[in-house]
Amino acid sequence: MGAMAEDHLPFPPAPTIEVCYRHPGVQTRVHCTRCDRPICPDCMIPAPVGHQCPECVEQARRDFRSGPGRALRGGVSATNALLVAIAIPFVIEVILGGPQALFSPSAEILFDMGAMQPIAVADGQFWRLFTAMFLHAGLLHVALNAYFFWLFGRMVEASFGRTWMVLIYVVAGFLASVASYAFGPVTTLAVGASGAISGVFGAFIAYNYRRRQHAMNAANLRLALTVIVLNAVIAIGYSSIDWRAHVGGLVAGFALGYLADSSGPARQRAVVRFAGVATLVVIGIALVLWRTAEIRSAFPQFFG
Repeated sequence: MGAMAEDHLPFPPAPTIEVCYRHPGVQTRVHCTRCDRPICPDCMIPAPVGHQCPECVEQARRDFRSGPGRALRGGVSATNALLVAIAIPFVIEVILGGPQALFSPSAEILFDMGAMQPIAVADGQFWRLFTAMFLHAGLLHVALNAYFFWLFGRMVEASFGRTWMVLIYVVAGFLASVASYAFGPVTTLAVGASGAISGVFGAFIAYNYRRRQHAMNAANLRLALTVIVLNAVIAIGYSSIDWRAHVGGLVAGFALGYLADSSGPARQRAVVRFAGVATLVVIGIALVLWRTAEIRSAFPQFFG
């Protein structure tokens, strides 16, 4: 009778023992939800989701107090300030255009106030790539954008602080205009905050994607997917929607949100953030220069 073979049952691997990054003698299984470093009970600071380490909390406070955040005193949020910046130009549109401008301001008024028009931009009016994000083509347009921005802007500002809120809005809005300018028809007359707001939404996605292991963040991602699908369906049904700006803003906002939420030591995060934002801006400028040369070459009759 042959010998019975031994069964070698595999043992589960020993659990990885982690120690607090600030207190090497203390074991822990909890990580900072912002930078993902292990933290002990003495270093845990409650956050909207999980806990954060002291460095991340202090960095968020510095972001909150610096730059545009310092200028907004008395508890005024960047989200509310940007909503006012969106509303004021619309009031001016109505004053200039009369009652009919409440629902459909004329192309002349929108152009004069800074709508993005490719021929005009190619003629050197590059400021239109910024001013267009504060103009709207009627009450419904501005109301929907304002509501959507209020809904997600508060969450993004709570996650990243006021400085990053303003930076995401302006840079993503600029890159949304660049996408419309670079890849849209030259007959475009583009207005609306939706490109910038898509950027804010992209930052919201980035923040929750990094924390997708948590139930609340996973639910936020499902909500984001639903919103994207609905917007895609609406864009298919309405040819007047500048989907290029929406996509450009969304991608830029996701990248900015990922940069704002980068992990690692504070100095390293600062370098990565600066390099990342600078790279996005340089890409935008390069696309503007390329498209400008293309338009001026194709339509020399419009340029002296």
